[in-house]
Amino acid sequence: MKSGNEETKTRLSAAEVRRALRRFSNREKAEFFPRFFKTDPENRAEGDLFLGVTVPEQRGVAKTFRDLPLEEIAKLLADTTHEFRLTALIILVTQFTKSRSETERSRLLDFYLANLDAVNTWDLVDTSAHKILGESLVGRTLEERRAFLEPLADSEAWSRQRVAVVACFPLIKRSEFSEILWLAESFVAHPHDLIQKAVGWMLRETGKRDLEVLRVFLTEHAAVMPRVMLRYAIEKMDPVERKQWLGWRTHQSG
Repeated sequence: MKSGNEETKTRLSAAEVRRALRRFSNREKAEFFPRFFKTDPENRAEGDLFLGVTVPEQRGVAKTFRDLPLEEIAKLLADTTHEFRLTALIILVTQFTKSRSETERSRLLDFYLANLDAVNTWDLVDTSAHKILGESLVGRTLEERRAFLEPLADSEAWSRQRVAVVACFPLIKRSEFSEILWLAESFVAHPHDLIQKAVGWMLRETGKRDLEVLRVFLTEHAAVMPRVMLRYAIEKMDPVERKQWLGWRTHQSG
């Protein structure tokens, strides 16, 4: 006869996670989600399947399977069903966040980076990048941080580039702006709207901590920034100043 712990371990499988998620399947949401998550060839999520499971429902399932082994998480990340991958990342983030072992956190980070091909929509990036890679950058030297971020920034995949940008969030929260300013300058004329939005978002967060740092960056680059990036960056500014920056951009670029 199996003990309670043995029975729990038996249930902690990718197959059981899939089964739990399918119970929440919603056809109407499943038809809407592909448009919401931009599952087209340009956005690298072409072919994603959807069950129509909401994020709160996925978080509930992830809580039940929070101790899922990495080999089972890998099976979910390899799946074409979007909710399976997102739930897998929520579980991975939970394991990383709760771990107090540097060895274990390093193992989880390596696993995350090795499976970035599965992190290929904006919501998958935004759920995981700052929580795993971003927190791993805290306390490291500039050279160590760049060793993680440069290969992602140099990638041809917008999703990996967005991972690099969003990973800067924990540093920004600590008023450490070198990495986001470097990436923002590199991507200041980026053609993809999901990079434009991510850079603008992180610049906005920078301005919330130090408005003068944001103003200096805008003075140098606003004239060539895509409008959506600029709008995201200045969103929390005083309305009068927002109008000035938008007008300044139009004047300079014209």
